[in-house]
Amino acid sequence: MVAIKNVKGRQVFDSRGNPTVEAEVCLDNGISATAISPSGASTGAFEAYELRDQNKNKFLGKSVNLAVSNINEKISSNIKGLDPTDQFKIDKVLLDLDGSKNKKNLGANATLAVSLANSKAAALVNKKSLFKNLGKSFSLPNPLMNIINGGVHADNDLKIQEFMIRPDSAINFMDAVHKCFLVIQNLKSLLKSKKMLTNVGDEGGFAPSINTNEEALELIVNAIEKSKFIPGKDIVVCLDVAANELINKEGEYSIQSSNYSSVGDVVNYYKKLTSKYPIKSIEDPFSEEDWKAWQKITKEIGADIQIVGDDLFVTNSTRLKRGIDEKSANSVLVKPNQIGTLTETLKVMSIAKKANFNTIISHRSGDTEDTFIADLAVATESSQIKTGSLARSERVAKYNRLLRIEEELGNQGKMAKI
Repeated sequence: MVAIKNVKGRQVFDSRGNPTVEAEVCLDNGISATAISPSGASTGAFEAYELRDQNKNKFLGKSVNLAVSNINEKISSNIKGLDPTDQFKIDKVLLDLDGSKNKKNLGANATLAVSLANSKAAALVNKKSLFKNLGKSFSLPNPLMNIINGGVHADNDLKIQEFMIRPDSAINFMDAVHKCFLVIQNLKSLLKSKKMLTNVGDEGGFAPSINTNEEALELIVNAIEKSKFIPGKDIVVCLDVAANELINKEGEYSIQSSNYSSVGDVVNYYKKLTSKYPIKSIEDPFSEEDWKAWQKITKEIGADIQIVGDDLFVTNSTRLKRGIDEKSANSVLVKPNQIGTLTETLKVMSIAKKANFNTIISHRSGDTEDTFIADLAVATESSQIKTGSLARSERVAKYNRLLRIEEELGNQGKMAKI
């Protein structure tokens, strides 16, 4: 039996230039594999704990030396000698060693890096591609490609955090990328013609000085039509509202403007937008504890629109089960670093699929060159992947990995059904 020889932790950096954790699992046969934890900006209160040193003299408090030490001094000795192909056991050791509900002792950034690095090492032991080692049947996810950034991801006045496109008529993943490429380039031309900046935000989407959601949507529809595609058929629009950032103490939301509106008015606003524009998905339309508002929006438009829980569910099986029982959404965004191990991530996806929820594998706004989520999306036959625009190498790396997987699958490579 091949066994784990040791695990190394180190501080590296994410796409924002902030410190993050890398783990390297080394086996006794000479094989080694690395994985890096990403980091979010728009985070849910119920996410697993990201351990940072809080020492203002080291990277303004953002260093991760404590998490790295936990890997080198605690985790390594506890999983030394174990079989890397037994992912469940490795992750159970991590969970038991941490002993908390939200990974506050070891840090989810430490446990996730180790968990994913171990999975990569196991694939090498089994002489399989990572996605083939993770799953038994495969499909390519449809990309939710970020093209306009707002909210905390950009320095503009847009309330909605992400405006994305999904190429629903794509026949394969390369075709999906091509369709998105054309829309992005035509959007860039439109922005330039209006003397707007074409600089990009954290996730690669453009971040022009736009004041209203409607102005952004009009630009996107124009770009789709300029690309000779039919809005709502070839290309649809998907939104990430990130409503956690837009709620006040009275439970009202500033989604339309700086003024706050009641839940009922916000639902009517979403209904207006989805009737006027080719919107087929809304992520985080309300805040993470506003369960009744989620129920209302799902009941009102959930038959036609994908209602996606991110901050609501935070890749947590307990919260997802509640959402399923209360009919608070119909889809779940899956971010492995929100929960901290691969095993727990897969459990959430299994629960979601049994409830006929769409699963959308997602990056973080502070991401890295690590492409694990591309293999995960294929191996779990997730309907979609959300990993930014066709810009910035940490985003494009995932798309390139998916193209390589599509090539490896050949005639067996098919697009997932939404």
